[in-house]
Amino acid sequence: MIQYNISRGASPAVICFMASIMAHDSKKHIRPLRLNGLPADLREQMKVERLKRGWGQRALGAAVGLPQPHISAIESGEIVPRFDTLLDIVRVLDLDLLLVPRSLVPAVQSLIRAQKEPESVEKPLYASDEE
Repeated sequence: MIQYNISRGASPAVICFMASIMAHDSKKHIRPLRLNGLPADLREQMKVERLKRGWGQRALGAAVGLPQPHISAIESGEIVPRFDTLLDIVRVLDLDLLLVPRSLVPAVQSLIRAQKEPESVEKPLYASDEE
């Protein structure tokens, strides 16, 4: 940040320049993030869930009030839906979006993987082989 001592009689040009520098400096730390498409794994998961239900893109579009080409563009990553549209789509597919602290992401992913695996017969560590 550039600072100037402004005394009486400082020209308006100097004051405007200083305000301009300060405004530019305060914004350089904030960068808006624009997605070019939804993350590929999210799009793939939505597609897998749609296909599990035996739905085509037209059926999903009808369920959320969107035309089939719009669903196709979302799944291919051509467009990024508005947040409320994304929520409508995932909830119709019986999914949900969840904010998770980054430190807990591995634990949540592990729980999701464990839920997808077939249940195994667990034996206590102290069980004998005959049981």
